[in-house]
Amino acid sequence: MNSKTDTDAVSVFDDEANAAEALYEKLADAQTPGYEAEFDPEEAERAGAFVEDALSEQDAQESTEDLAELGETE
Repeated sequence: MNSKTDTDAVSVFDDEANAAEALYEKLADAQTPGYEAEFDPEEAERAGAFVEDALSEQDAQESTEDLAELGETE
């Protein structure tokens, strides 16, 4: 590695550390009632905002079985 490569590697590490710190601060601010923290798409992704946790179609259909059973007993 030459000194430019070393400097670039340190710069990337510093950028990532700064981004992580900024994200941590925004997440802390977001927990303050009434404060509206703004996240750019990359920050939102890193914070886990787009984790898919919706019910599958099968789970949604199975969740209605209890309601159908209740209707039969009345």
